[in-house]
Amino acid sequence: MHLLRERAAHAVEEMDLPGCDPVRLDRTYAQFALVNRAVSGWRGIYRSQLRPRLRKGPATLLDIGCGGGDVPVMLSRWAARDGLQLEITAIDPDPRASRFAAERHRGAGVTFRQSTAAQLAGEGLSFDLVVSNHVLHHLPEDELPAFLAESAGLCHGRVIHNDLRRSPAAYALFFAGSWPFTGSYIRQDGLTSIRRSYTSAELRASAPPGWTVIRRTPFRNLLVLDRDRAHG
Repeated sequence: MHLLRERAAHAVEEMDLPGCDPVRLDRTYAQFALVNRAVSGWRGIYRSQLRPRLRKGPATLLDIGCGGGDVPVMLSRWAARDGLQLEITAIDPDPRASRFAAERHRGAGVTFRQSTAAQLAGEGLSFDLVVSNHVLHHLPEDELPAFLAESAGLCHGRVIHNDLRRSPAAYALFFAGSWPFTGSYIRQDGLTSIRRSYTSAELRASAPPGWTVIRRTPFRNLLVLDRDRAHG
């Protein structure tokens, strides 16, 4: 598929526009919960990448760019069901996302803040685990190194950035399966997200030394850094 041969790095997602419809935007945040449960693969990531570390004792986790807040809430619930102690902070620089997440998930045991990673670093904060979901493809290429450095600087354990992996199959399946998500930006922005996302080879070439790209199904890239191993 010709339009997927190269990253559509300059394509714009409608929900990122300051003047987008606030009703459609809130519906998009709400529908993220369904989409992430279906395709983001966080249950497997929790089991293989996070839970083994949580068994070592109480831990802290930062979710950068949390959007509607469903991912940190899922992680908090899974840890609680497993009898593991996990304190989660979830941040997003967009006041619209931060407001939605804090209101929708009030009482969920997650601390939501409108903030950037750089602001938390300026406060001297550090976490055992740092994660993000669908953030990497939103970043201009020249901002990726700084974002990765900031996330690494906030972590003294494992950093996991979970993102889409661009492919014609991913685009075709999302095009076919996203019809039910009406009244939101899920369908058109989801297709744009796939066009903006990295292949595994592209992400590997763009990441600094020390980061590892792990291919996961369906159509996922994990970009992982073990800070404790690097300093061990």
